[in-house]
Amino acid sequence: MKSSRAFALSAALVLAGAQSAFSADQIRILAPTWLGFAPVHIASDLGCFAKKDLDVSIKFEDDLTNVMAAMARGDIELQMRSVGEYQGRPRDASTPGIIIGTIDESVGGDGVITDDNVKSVADLKGKVVAAEPNIPARLLLQMELKQAGLSLKDLQIKDIASADTGAVFVDPSIAAIATYEPFMSQALKASTRPGARMLISSKDHRGIIIDAIIVRNDDLKANPDKYARFLGCIYEAVDFIKAEPDKFAEMASKHFGLTPDEVKGIVNGSLSYITLSESLAYMGKPGEKGTLHGIFDTVMQLNLENGAADNKLIAADQIDNSVINKVPAK
Repeated sequence: MKSSRAFALSAALVLAGAQSAFSADQIRILAPTWLGFAPVHIASDLGCFAKKDLDVSIKFEDDLTNVMAAMARGDIELQMRSVGEYQGRPRDASTPGIIIGTIDESVGGDGVITDDNVKSVADLKGKVVAAEPNIPARLLLQMELKQAGLSLKDLQIKDIASADTGAVFVDPSIAAIATYEPFMSQALKASTRPGARMLISSKDHRGIIIDAIIVRNDDLKANPDKYARFLGCIYEAVDFIKAEPDKFAEMASKHFGLTPDEVKGIVNGSLSYITLSESLAYMGKPGEKGTLHGIFDTVMQLNLENGAADNKLIAADQIDNSVINKVPAK
């Protein structure tokens, strides 16, 4: 039987371990099922968060309304979305969340798929087009329609969940679907529709779909160092991804339910991960504007025009570049 001294020592060690575990700074994340956010998983797998005393957890959630509600309740500290989605209804100037960094750019991972019945975007007039509300592909569709002298009001928009792209594309009454990867490629690969193809792609609209790292304002104010450490891990993971693409594909595949080859195929043709130096250019120096401020204003106007946003947000009030400028360069 253990002596009382040994028992006391054992209990003390357990308590110390528990206190140590609880001392890590918590960051709970919700983000869409999009490979652009893989650096979070990779940073965790590489042990960076643990090394920097961060307790980071991430779950997939495609519905923006659910994410905004979770942040308002204090259930999460961080979300990741495109700038355009971030601006979407029902956000106003008082809604929790502020942009502290960028993580990836879509260079082909968002788009509109259709078949041989649609030769150009003008052929969509009066037809049913399916899309999840506020997703980046809607912005791309809006831009193309505008060039053709049309708007989203000239279409019959059917709201769907992007994860259902494949099932919805089976329906011939749906002329086109605005969606994103991996659902886009999966739907095209499985489709038997004649001439199933990409009609519009973010590849042709560079600099519009930038994914941002968004944190709760109150937690950022109380714990700026926590987020400097988090961003440091994200950009370390990006460096790893670029240096070890095969290892990255193997690691990421397990988190997204894809094969390593599918990961490489999507990443190589759909998105570009943003390094620290690139993100600093987007965000700007403290007290100054970066290129993201101009992108924010451009996308804001598009969202107001297509009815995806009700309130005009000011870039300077929605972007905080103080933390990213504290991340040490490697």
